Amino acid sequence: MNIDFQKMNGLVPAIIQDARTQKVLMLGFMNEEAYQKTVETGLVTFYSRTRKTLWTKGETSGNTLTVKEILNDCDQDTLLIKAVPAGPVCHTGADTCWNETNDNPVQFLTELQRFIEKRHEEMPEGSYTTSLFRDGCHRMAQKVGEEALEAVIEAVAENNERLVYEASDMLYHLIVLLTSKGLSIEDLCRELRERHDPTWHKH
Repeated sequence: MNIDFQKMNGLVPAIIQDARTQKVLMLGFMNEEAYQKTVETGLVTFYSRTRKTLWTKGETSGNTLTVKEILNDCDQDTLLIKAVPAGPVCHTGADTCWNETNDNPVQFLTELQRFIEKRHEEMPEGSYTTSLFRDGCHRMAQKVGEEALEAVIEAVAENNERLVYEASDMLYHLIVLLTSKGLSIEDLCRELRERHDPTWHKH
């Protein structure tokens, strides 16, 4: 990766983003040595402009940032680092340095989609998901219908806790069925986004 450390006198800004929730967590600065240590250790390391030294995030608090991906911007002078935090990121104890809550449950659907795709690709023995793929489309479709019916029953019974449970089962089996067809939960999101457009008309 070609990074222009000279533009800001040996430093580049490093934006830290949670790899799971997509929340921006903090901004720090790296010199070339901090960048190399980050790559070598897999833990985000910055250069402190006040103390004139390297510091690995979490070296005293334990709230480290484990690197998942490093991207360089179009001018090659700003880094975007996708990482998994081991606790609150800000020194104040907040999740982020902008005092935001680092939580995005909907984002887990993408993580689940990737997990199910991996199961479909590897088909490991002893996996329930693998057994569904092996049972074929009719069984997967049947499971979606069964779980949908269970969700409807709990909704009518006004049992919200069980409704969430059964609806979760339904959604999981639906993602498995979609994956078997070469589709994904993102395809549904794109369809719903298109429908949300005021110009959309039902087919």
